[in-house]
Amino acid sequence: MTISPFIISGIPRILFGDGRLAEVPNLLRSYGEHTLIVTGAKSFQSSPHWTNLLQSMSAQGVLWDVMTIPGEPSPDLVDQAVKLFKDRGVDVVLGIGGGSVIDAAKAIAGLLPFGNSVMDHLEVVGRGIPYQGPPTPCIAVPTTAGTGSEATKNAVLSARGIEGFKRSFRHESLVPDVAVIDPTLANGSPPEITASSGMDALTQLLESYVSTGSNPFTDGLALSGLRMVKEGLLPAYEGGAGEAAGRSAMAYAALISGITLAHAGLGVAHGLASPLGAYFPIPHGVACAAIVGSVAKANIRALRERAPDSPALAKYAKAGAVLSGQSAASREQAWDLLMETLLSLRDRLKIPKLREYGMKKRDLVKIANTCTAKTNPIALTNDELVGILKESL
Repeated sequence: MTISPFIISGIPRILFGDGRLAEVPNLLRSYGEHTLIVTGAKSFQSSPHWTNLLQSMSAQGVLWDVMTIPGEPSPDLVDQAVKLFKDRGVDVVLGIGGGSVIDAAKAIAGLLPFGNSVMDHLEVVGRGIPYQGPPTPCIAVPTTAGTGSEATKNAVLSARGIEGFKRSFRHESLVPDVAVIDPTLANGSPPEITASSGMDALTQLLESYVSTGSNPFTDGLALSGLRMVKEGLLPAYEGGAGEAAGRSAMAYAALISGITLAHAGLGVAHGLASPLGAYFPIPHGVACAAIVGSVAKANIRALRERAPDSPALAKYAKAGAVLSGQSAASREQAWDLLMETLLSLRDRLKIPKLREYGMKKRDLVKIANTCTAKTNPIALTNDELVGILKESL
């Protein structure tokens, strides 16, 4: 078998395991005395981890400033942070929180040495000025298991509204220097956060697995991540005796999803999730969870009709067996298992319908028209995209 050429670019140094947060102050001190902490508005700062972290940083002789990210970061928020902290002598940026926090931390770290606007570099809607780097060093500590932003080279920024957008500031040097994955940080997360972030990781793993940009390296990782989703998502969501193991499995799955999406690309679910989140207050993970089953169904149907020799069909069958935990007598049966599993997860995790966020039938065509998914396993028509959205409305 001849393997087609592929490239694996940088990934962070990864520290994985329960209790790894305790190693962060020493890591920070290795970069210098002054840390900019970028974190969320409520959950982490109200936890015992916050007090312990600051005490340990103080004991290490680390000084710090704090930048709070109240939701999905906007270009204006990033620019404000850069202006505020540019001349404060920041040696390292610590992003500790969910995916939005880590995206903001990466963007701020990228611009601190230069002081310019992120709109200079934002894809599609920006000024098209190439980013040269290097950024301020960045350490990423996720407190949710979903986006895998701790392992990617892009920072997703949003402007919400009728002319809204979700676009990336992207460069190889924006990959965090270190990713510290401590699954215990997600303990006690609200069920809806566990559900939406977990389904985001699942969607990223599935889409990168069947992507036209996939390769044997990403395939192996994606399958290992999907196995961890099978083992961990429901126990993490439901709590009880299996929660700790579930949190660990999902922390791994999210990390791997970041690596695979960065190297293989994503598909229509993420292509639609971006405008859904830009035009409506739909959390990214909720958007993915609401449509991933319909996207898989539409892709399989289109592949069978228009590209029956596509390797993605066998991959969808394999994913169906892995996620369902059942063997199948045929590819058709495996595809059915995949559909049943994705829909069952959506229901058991109580994922809201898109209409609960104000979306109407009249919005479907506009959203479909703004979908971009270059590495989806097959090009879907606008009618097919509208059908996916209608099923999830």
